[in-house]
Order: sequence, then structure tokens, then C-alpha cells
Amino acid sequence: MSKPSAPPPYEDRNPLYPGAPPPGGYGQPSAPPAGYPAYPAYPQPGYGHPAGYPQPMPPIHPMPMNFGPGYDGERAVSDSFGPGEWDDRKVRHTFIRKVYTIISVQLLVTVGIIAIFTFVRPVSEFVRRNVAVYYASYAVFMATYLTLACCQGPRRRFPWNIILLAIFTLAMGFMTGTISSMHNTKAVIIAMIITAVVSISVTIFCFQTKVDFTSCTGLFCVLGIVMMVTGIVTAIVLAFKYVYWLHMLYAALGAICFTLFLAYDTQLVLGNRKHTISPEDYITGALQIYTDIIYIFTFVLQLVGDRN
Repeated sequence: MSKPSAPPPYEDRNPLYPGAPPPGGYGQPSAPPAGYPAYPAYPQPGYGHPAGYPQPMPPIHPMPMNFGPGYDGERAVSDSFGPGEWDDRKVRHTFIRKVYTIISVQLLVTVGIIAIFTFVRPVSEFVRRNVAVYYASYAVFMATYLTLACCQGPRRRFPWNIILLAIFTLAMGFMTGTISSMHNTKAVIIAMIITAVVSISVTIFCFQTKVDFTSCTGLFCVLGIVMMVTGIVTAIVLAFKYVYWLHMLYAALGAICFTLFLAYDTQLVLGNRKHTISPEDYITGALQIYTDIIYIFTFVLQLVGDRN
């Protein structure tokens, strides 16, 4: 069999792919026969799109969220937090340790301030004579609390979150120390012991119980509104005439309500419930639990304490 002296030409077809277009590409189609409409010109691919349609966007792949065991599809977490290289259990344990470390430092600072205001006579006499200092610390407390509670930027940005939390702790400690200086030392110590027992008991209960306080968010909102309205009414009444039983009733109601708030906030930090705090918001967890403990102490102090 004789072999061809030269390969076949490639001007009009590819011998491996007979249907492939020639190297120069196809031109516009020739004129149609008489009686048929003209063919429209085809746009080149990748250059524009038909009028009236927006430029197509690349598909966005949702990030899978790993919420750990017990998730029921309704957990409230931060959208910007994903599992990454850590599983949810390890992240949650690290978050809990960080929150309770911050709370421990806050409580140590507060106890130290209370001790100074209680045992150092010149300091207690100074804050009693200068009530304006207490209201100044209250203004600082409210400003820092609202900033940390409502503004995500300062709350998550280091070191501003730590600085604001330190200012908040000092202001709260000063207020608590001022209140403690108006009661005798024995009542302050008893109130501290009761608060510590209640706080530890609530924390252990939240670790062990299957009751989900976070599923009753609406109830706790109503409870907070009741506390606020009752406090305003009590303050107005006591400003005109001191009524002992009304004061004690409000103090008892406040101690019970903030004990429930402590259980609610503790479960938000622990996780594995219907609602939980994002591991990025450790400042929020520490802020809420610390505030609950301090308010429990002040209300218990009003119940058990006699003014000096």
C-alpha cells in the first residue's frame, strides 16, 4: 500500500474532528433565499448581554454552620461565625473559660472596692457627704453599659472592649461600694455570702438542668419591664414618704427577678439551648452575668442590712 507523500491540508477541516470549525471561525451566514427573513447577527460570547437583564453574578455558596449536638434549627448565633478548624464543643468551652475568667476579675475588683468603702472610715464618710460622686459614677456606668450592649464595633474590637469593660467595672464597683458604705459591716458580709451561694447554686443548676430558660425570652422581657415600672413607682413613692414594707417588697422582687435573669444569661453563655451567645461576644456574656450578680447583691443587702 502506498503512503501519501504529504499530510492532508487543514485549511477546511480537521481530520480528527470533521465537524470542527476552521481556524478562522465561521463568518456571518450568507443571505437567505428569497422569501425568508434575514438572519440576525450573533453576538460574540462574553461581550455583553441582552438589554434589560442585569450582569450575572457568581454563585454564593452558603457557609455550613456546625452548632453541635442538640441543635433544633432555631439557635440564634452570629452569622459571621463559622466552625473553621475547631469543632463547636471546643470553641464553646474556650468561650466559657474566657467569660468566667473576666467575671472573676470583675468580682475581685468589686469586692476590693467594697472592702475599701466599708472598712476605711474616711472613704465611707466622703462618699456619704458627696452624693454627686455617686451620680457621676452612675452616669459613667450607664454610658459604658449602653455602649457595650448596643454597639457591636466597640464590643468586639480589642482593646476598646477591654478598656470599656474596665471602666464599666470600676463605675459599677464604685456605685456598689457607695451603697455598701451606708450599711453596717455585718450586713455587707452576710449579703456577700448569700450572693455567692445563690450565684454558685444557679450556675450549677444551669449546668445540670434540662429546663431551657432561653426559650422563654418573651417572659423575661415582660419581667424586665415589670421590674423597671415597679422601680420607678417605688422610687417616686419613697421620695415623698418612706414606706418600709414597700421598700422590702421591691427588694425581694428585685432579688428574685435578677436570680432568674442570672439563670437565663448563664444558659446563653453555656450554649446547647434554643438561644445562645456567639463565641465572639464574650464581653456581652461577662457583662450580663456580672451585672446580674451585682444587682442580686444590692437587693439582698437592702433585705438583710440596717443602715448605719
